[in-house]
Amino acid sequence: MERFWLHRYAVLLAVCTLFLVVAGASVTSKEAGLSVPDWPLSYGQVMPEMTGGVRFEHGHRMIATAVGFMTIILAVWLARVETRKWMKNLGFVALGAVIFQGLLGGLTVKLLLPPAVSISHACLAQLFFSTTVAIALFTSKSWLAGADPVEDHGWPSLRSLAIATPVMVLTQIALGAAFRHRAIGVLPHVLFSMVVTLTVLFTATFVMHQFPDHRALSAAAKALLGITFLQVMLGVAAYYTRLQAAEQPLAMVLTTVAHVATGGLTLASSVVLSIQILRNVRARRAVHAPQPVTS
Repeated sequence: MERFWLHRYAVLLAVCTLFLVVAGASVTSKEAGLSVPDWPLSYGQVMPEMTGGVRFEHGHRMIATAVGFMTIILAVWLARVETRKWMKNLGFVALGAVIFQGLLGGLTVKLLLPPAVSISHACLAQLFFSTTVAIALFTSKSWLAGADPVEDHGWPSLRSLAIATPVMVLTQIALGAAFRHRAIGVLPHVLFSMVVTLTVLFTATFVMHQFPDHRALSAAAKALLGITFLQVMLGVAAYYTRLQAAEQPLAMVLTTVAHVATGGLTLASSVVLSIQILRNVRARRAVHAPQPVTS
């Protein structure tokens, strides 16, 4: 029963972390990053007057603090009840990541939004979200039931694609963060989105073609494919509304925030698919040609 509630708590933390990503994207989209000039307090107070940009920036800090405390609880809970040593370690990795993320957030304020720190802050947020999703997966009943091994019989190797796909998605997230923080133009993000979309399409359809009846692999591939399609549509909408930002600022903010949040979901779903591939798909066995018979 305790493992049941541990899994439910991990799911709740993942949901709250996605909400934190939304809050962070709202700060950037509303250009409210320096609405509060000090850190860790806000205008020297724990709770300043929530007006203007302060509402977004301090609200983001409050949600981050809540997620931080929730991660402490998760790490302690995993250390207490988990028998898998790597899961205990993963809990502490998540805790270290959320602490480091908080420090990066403070640096963005102290150093007046330097692009390198701001981009790192955005990328680590998405990586932390994927970590919480992975923990929710690892504590689930379906995961604890054991693997369902199958053999890779295609080319290129699915296990290679399992590594490449999340890396490319994270690279695309970094390019998007660099554009939002005005470190680069939008063109690299737009062009690389085509490469990432094709990679995801290839990986997901490859999995569904090879293992259509494998519940874990097929479900993860379909989820990644659906979320990526939504992300592409949101990307187009975010670009269009940015061009019309002077006339429709709210539409620009809403589509951009949705695009950032779905980017986090895309990374997390690519990580889940990769985990399922690495767990369930065995490398293809080498086939040796028969030796010629000599007299």
